[in-house]
Amino acid sequence: MSDNFNLDPQLANDSVELMDFPLCKLLLANDSNYPWFILVPRVEGITEIFQLEWEDQQQLLNESSLLSEFLVQEFGGDKMNVAALGNVVAQLHLHHVVRFKTDISWPKPVWGQHAAAPYSSEELEALKANLLPKLASILLG
Repeated sequence: MSDNFNLDPQLANDSVELMDFPLCKLLLANDSNYPWFILVPRVEGITEIFQLEWEDQQQLLNESSLLSEFLVQEFGGDKMNVAALGNVVAQLHLHHVVRFKTDISWPKPVWGQHAAAPYSSEELEALKANLLPKLASILLG
């Protein structure tokens, strides 16, 4: 991890920081249309997974898999979408979107389909209160 890591301003603007995993910062996309989480490796100057050191590649896969399984269990989605696109924000980040056959964009991708529906402060606090203790428990084993 980089001591001089800075979160891309676009990611910071469009999401809420939730917690740090061993390698990644966990963000919640501020769009209540979907349970949408983002992992950002805390490594400066990385835009692609292959640019990470081998150990960090493995750690990223572990953290992504752990988060994906957790989110499917918590939200009971029909599909787990995981993507590292980087077309708008170059900084390496992995989207984790729980999809439902009944969601506003199904079966299309979530990008560009509908305007974001920001969480209310009450919704955000409830989500944090529910998810963060469980995630911390999983991470600390």
